[in-house]
Amino acid sequence: MDVKTLRDVAQVSDPVERARILSRLMTEEQVLVTEAAKMRRQAIAEARQSGMSLEEIAGRLGVSPGRISQMRKGPAARAPEGPDAPAPRVLVQRALPTEPAVRGSKSLFLAEAERQGLKAGRRMLYVGLEPASDHVAACLRVAPGTEVVARRKMMTANDVPVRIATSYFRADLFGGTRLAEPEFVQPSLQSALIALGYAFGHAEENLTARPPTAFERETLELDPGEWIVQVLRAGYSRDDTPVHVLETICAANRHVFPIGQVSGHDEF
Repeated sequence: MDVKTLRDVAQVSDPVERARILSRLMTEEQVLVTEAAKMRRQAIAEARQSGMSLEEIAGRLGVSPGRISQMRKGPAARAPEGPDAPAPRVLVQRALPTEPAVRGSKSLFLAEAERQGLKAGRRMLYVGLEPASDHVAACLRVAPGTEVVARRKMMTANDVPVRIATSYFRADLFGGTRLAEPEFVQPSLQSALIALGYAFGHAEENLTARPPTAFERETLELDPGEWIVQVLRAGYSRDDTPVHVLETICAANRHVFPIGQVSGHDEF
C-alpha cells in the first residue's frame, strides 16, 4: 500500500465499498508486515552468526541495542543468548495548554526537555505531500484524502524514543513555501508562519488515548500492550484560516501531561 493507492481509494464514492477496500488493504498490509518482521529477524540472526555484536548491528541500523533485542523476538523466538539491558525509563512532560514562550521557541520538545534536564534529540522522518486523515482534514477544513504538506519528526529523551510529531499544512497555502522543504525550519516554525503574514488567533487541543498503529509501535519501540496518547493541536490565524495542525503521538507510559488553568477563571 502506498500514497497513490490511498489517494485512489479516497476517490471511491460509495463509503461502504471504500471501507471494504481499505479493510482488504489493511489485511494485506498486516500480512506483509508480519512477513517482513520474520525476514528481518532472519537477517539479524545472520549478522549475529557472522560475528557482529548487538551494538554493531544497532549502529548500522541507527537504533538502540535494546531495539535490536526486540526485533529478534518473535512468536517462535528462542530465549536470548544473554541478558539485554532494557531501555532506560524516562518521563517527559507535555504541558497543556502549551506555554506561549515554549510554543515560540526553536522547538517545543527541545525547550520542554531542556527544562526537565533531559538529553533531547530529534530526527526528521518525512517531509512531503500525503493524503489527509479524517481528523487532520477536519482541522484544516479540507476533504479527507486531500494532499497536505506533512513534516514528521521523531523525538528522543535520553536516547529513548518518546514522540512522533507531525505538522500538517494546507498544500494550497504552503506548498510553495519553505515549510514544504526537507530541512528543519530556521530559526523556528512560528517565525516562518509570521513571515508569511499569519498572525495567531486561537488554537484547539484534543487528547485521545488509543492502541498504536504498526508504524507508531515500531518507531516508538513500544512493547506489546502499550498505548499511545495522541495530542491534536489545530492553530488558526486571526482571520480564522487553518494554519497549522500538529499531531503528537506520545508513548503513554513515558509521558506526564501537566494541565494548567488560567488564573481567575476557576473555582474551588
